[in-house]
Amino acid sequence: MTVTTLDPSTALIVIDLQKGIVALPTAHPVAGVIANASALARAFRARGLPVVLVNVDGIPPGRTEQQRRFGDLPADWAELIPELDRQPGDILVTKKTPGAFTRTDLDARLRAEGVTQVVVVGVATSIGVEVTARQAFELGYNVTLASDAMTDLAADAHDWSLARVFPRIGESGTTAEVIALMEGEAA
Repeated sequence: MTVTTLDPSTALIVIDLQKGIVALPTAHPVAGVIANASALARAFRARGLPVVLVNVDGIPPGRTEQQRRFGDLPADWAELIPELDRQPGDILVTKKTPGAFTRTDLDARLRAEGVTQVVVVGVATSIGVEVTARQAFELGYNVTLASDAMTDLAADAHDWSLARVFPRIGESGTTAEVIALMEGEAA
């Protein structure tokens, strides 16, 4: 897993790092995921590149085999975590589906800024991150996934996405590798 390049107009998409989601038990310590996603957000902002902060507030209609466990949620459940340090120039996307592009204006906003590549991070690897990455790939974006800035509710699901899905739709690497490429682009 190695990221080879970043386009000059690359956006960071941070999936579901919100109070209600990060409180759930995850396969990897969420503190590391938060630290890495926050480091990426700072690096993107420092270079004037778009940062997209995505939260989920609700669920799509339709039947599923898995029981939906959403009852009365705390009032702050969908609030982004403060560690992301949301800035006025950040793009905020609130979704009701696993992917950040479905029924949102994300694609139009990224295209308006000339974005050709996205780096996707967040929770959960096999759901929100994977679906958003697949959608980005299908829409023609180059896709990069920072593997240490994501986790899942289940280790096997996380591992499957990293090993089997992500190599087919993009490139994967670490937060440090992505930031190093950004520094190389700026030099």
